[in-house]
Amino acid sequence: MKVVVFGASGRTGREVVRQALARGFNVTAVVRQTARLPLAHLNLRVVAGDITDARAVARVISGQTGVISTLGVGTPLQHDPSVIDGVRTIARAAKHASIARLIYLSFIGVRESRAAAGVVLARLAATLLRHETKDHEIKEAAVAESLVDWTIVRPPKLTNGRLTASYRAGEDIRAPTPLPLMSRADVADFMLQQLTDRTFIRKVVCILH
Repeated sequence: MKVVVFGASGRTGREVVRQALARGFNVTAVVRQTARLPLAHLNLRVVAGDITDARAVARVISGQTGVISTLGVGTPLQHDPSVIDGVRTIARAAKHASIARLIYLSFIGVRESRAAAGVVLARLAATLLRHETKDHEIKEAAVAESLVDWTIVRPPKLTNGRLTASYRAGEDIRAPTPLPLMSRADVADFMLQQLTDRTFIRKVVCILH
């Protein structure tokens, strides 16, 4: 399995890279600056790139089996048009390269699933996190418009907790608490499973404990 990870230097992206390597995958990690991903492995290639550069993105995606995006925003709590453009560029490149799977990390607080997010997290999504949430909605639309086999993953608030591999996934599940949490390790585990699992092809799925 050859997989490219965009946003690989972020906390969730790093976890995806680590787990992908542990599964024996060949990983291309795309970052803004290579120094921000201090990992070394025979099956890891770290590439510094601009996600809005269509030619650069096309080159890095060429020959890959799957694409995973864990891209966040450049500045927390702010709108980030450059990342929106980047996700659009990635989705178009994945289509033209006939990529088998495109997995996008979103957020359960987007408007469509906010009612399932728990009352506290739903309120945060509509207020403090409103810019990031709106960006996710736009980026989800870009992914859904591509003609590849995509899956959009909507977790709750993320933590640096351990991998439990004990969670629920579904299109109509609801948070059991007002402020649901999930470890990045569990999110990475689920996203990597989607590279070979066809249950949620062209679907939006929430993951919760």
